[in-house]
Amino acid sequence: MAGKIYVLNGPNLNRLGKREPEIYGSVTLAEIETLCRAAAAPRDVVFYQSNAEHQIIDWIHEAIDEAAGAVIINPAGLTFTSVPIMDALKMVKVPIIELHISNIHRREAVYHNSLVSKVATAVIAGLGPMGYAIAMRAACEMAMDVTLPKTM
Repeated sequence: MAGKIYVLNGPNLNRLGKREPEIYGSVTLAEIETLCRAAAAPRDVVFYQSNAEHQIIDWIHEAIDEAAGAVIINPAGLTFTSVPIMDALKMVKVPIIELHISNIHRREAVYHNSLVSKVATAVIAGLGPMGYAIAMRAACEMAMDVTLPKTM
């Protein structure tokens, strides 16, 4: 079985369930973690959240060094601003799934240009918390074939 699936969450996602429920719903990040672990079973999952860009970069490096099977990343607001996260993801040699709870393309223009999409294998947006379970199932399938190209 290929390596662990890394799930990396960016700024403010620790506030899910309280933050803008009309956009993000009422599900907490802890509930999303439980959803991810159930969707991945029996595969191991590493689940992180940080409000700090440098910490997310360190976790991307960890995923590389630990030979992760795939990376699921919801960089939140850093999606649109972080060249360093994009550069770190360029080093990842396994599938990368960019994930957003809301449909970023239906939101304000500032949310339309994802730097992460330029290096991601796939993008999931607008499915709410269910998107995490779908991303996890896809990541597990994709991790079985580590020779899969990052873009098709």
